[in-house]
Amino acid sequence: MTQIHDLNIQRIQPLPSPSDYLEKLPISKEIENLVRQGRKEVSDIMNGSDDRLLLIAGPCSIHDVEAGYEYAEKFKVLSEMVSDKILLVMRVYFEKPRTTVGWKGLIYDPQLNGSCDITSGLQIAREFLIRVANLGLLSAIEFVDPITPQYIADLISWAAIGARTSESQTHRQMSSGLSMPVGFKNGTGGSIQLAVDATIAASSAQAFIGVDYNGKASVVVTNGNPNCHIVLRGGSDGPNYDAESVSNATERLTNSKVNTRLIVDCSHANCNKDHKLQRVAFLDLLEQRSSGNKNIAGIMLESHLKSGNQKLDESNPSNLEYGVSITDPCIDWEETVELVQEAYRTL
Repeated sequence: MTQIHDLNIQRIQPLPSPSDYLEKLPISKEIENLVRQGRKEVSDIMNGSDDRLLLIAGPCSIHDVEAGYEYAEKFKVLSEMVSDKILLVMRVYFEKPRTTVGWKGLIYDPQLNGSCDITSGLQIAREFLIRVANLGLLSAIEFVDPITPQYIADLISWAAIGARTSESQTHRQMSSGLSMPVGFKNGTGGSIQLAVDATIAASSAQAFIGVDYNGKASVVVTNGNPNCHIVLRGGSDGPNYDAESVSNATERLTNSKVNTRLIVDCSHANCNKDHKLQRVAFLDLLEQRSSGNKNIAGIMLESHLKSGNQKLDESNPSNLEYGVSITDPCIDWEETVELVQEAYRTL
C-alpha cells in the first residue's frame, strides 16, 4: 500500500506533559507571590497607574545557564538600587524565531549541537526560571511555540510576541489566554498597524485548539487578555524610536481605541543590529519621556556580561566564549549599569 501521510516526518517521539514538568519542578508559594505581584506591577505601569519606567533587559537569548545566572545575580542587585523609579525585568529568552534556519533556542537545542533534545530543554528552561525567581527577580520571555506556555508560563511576568509572529492568528489566540501582560512587536517590515491589530485580537475572547496540562488535545476558550500593548522595534524601513515615530504609533493606538502606552526596543532594527547604537536610542527615549511623553512606558535592551556576539559552531560548542551572546549582539554589563543609572538620574 502506498503511504500518503508523514512522508517528510523523520520521527515522532513522546513528550512529557506540562503537568509532568510542573510536578517535578513545582514553584514555591514565595515564587507564586513574586510572579503575581510582578505581573500586577507591569500591568500598573502599562496602564499608567504606576509612573515608574519598565525596563526589560538581558541577553538576546540564554544559551549558557551559568552565564545567564551570573547576569541575573548582578541584575537583581541593580534592580534594588533603582526600584523606586524603574522596574527591572530580566529577559530570559529560550525560543528564537528564525527567518530561515539557525539555532532556535535553549528549549529546542540545549546542547547547542543540533541534537534537538526538547525534553531536556524544557526541563533546563524551567529549572533556570526557578533559580531566577528564587533571587526575587522577574522574568520576561518571547513565546514562539503556542504549546510552550503550558510548561513555563507560571514563572513569567511579561511576554513578547515577536515581529515575525505578531500577525499570526495562532499567536494572537494564544496571547488572549495568557495570564501575564503581553507586548506585540511591530512587523519586520516596520508595520505598526500589524501590532495594533494584534492587541485588539488578543484582548478579545478566542477559541482555538491547544493542549491541557495533561498534554491532551483540547478546545481552549479564552476571556481575552486585558493587558496587551505594542512594542516598537524598528523595521526594514528604519528605526522607529524617534519622537515622530512614537507619536505616529500613539495616534494609531488612539484611533483604534486601545492602550496608548507602549514599550520601545532599543535593539533589533532600532539599532540596525549594532549593539553600540542601543545607547543612542535609549538616551533619545529618556529625553522624550523626561520631556513629558508618558506614553513611553517601557524600554528594552539586549545586554549580556560581555559585549558583541559570536558564531555558534555546532561541531564544537565548548569553544564558545563565556558571557557572549550567540544570537544578536548585546551591550556589556558595564554599559548596562551606566545606562540604567543614567535613566535613574534623568527620571
